[in-house]
Amino acid sequence: MTIEKGYTTTLSVDGVTIDRRDVEMLEAIDDHGSMHSAADELGRSYARLQNRIVEIEDAVGPVTERQRGGRGGGGTVLTQNAHDLRRRFDRHAAELDGVARVTESVISGTVRDRTGELATVETAVGSILALAPENASEVQVSIRSDAVVLTDPDETPRDDDTSLRNRFSGTVSDVESGDAIDRVTVRLADETTLQALVTRASAERLGLEAGRSITASFKATAARGISVDSRSES
Repeated sequence: MTIEKGYTTTLSVDGVTIDRRDVEMLEAIDDHGSMHSAADELGRSYARLQNRIVEIEDAVGPVTERQRGGRGGGGTVLTQNAHDLRRRFDRHAAELDGVARVTESVISGTVRDRTGELATVETAVGSILALAPENASEVQVSIRSDAVVLTDPDETPRDDDTSLRNRFSGTVSDVESGDAIDRVTVRLADETTLQALVTRASAERLGLEAGRSITASFKATAARGISVDSRSES
């Protein structure tokens, strides 16, 4: 099982929420130099677009400026406030995109042994050392994709040379390429899958492609068990 978190990019300024539609509105005004043309381009009424501009300006200050006369007959341009707002939104969206790509692989198992907060959980893919609630017996262990490390089976360090206490052999079943980060799906035993985020450079170095044998490792503290009983009762 894989869980992917969904996020929507917004900015909150003095109680006013700025979303993607607002940024598209500013971009249209900037492109066309006219609020009327921007409204037509976006399929919105001029009155509603103008009202939204007023709401945003109440929070951040002037975002448009009317220019009169000139060869083009005047028009509407964006202020520095508007350009700053667009940059802040784009920067936030870029940061959030990285977070949104993080998924959690979930593997069910039974707690067999415990040392403090850490428990040995028996699963279909083998034993997983994970953080688990006290007195939990049946758990679902979640592992964040950004906590999984992929290595060549021939280059994998010995257990006593690394803090990555959970280690499994698998086969790459899918590689989803991004601009700088690739999402790799690794098939373990019993058709269980585990996802990992790796840089494009690492993916190329490891030759990650479907069918490639790979070792997937992660720390015990990166694996968190959730009691199945407590989930069902909540």
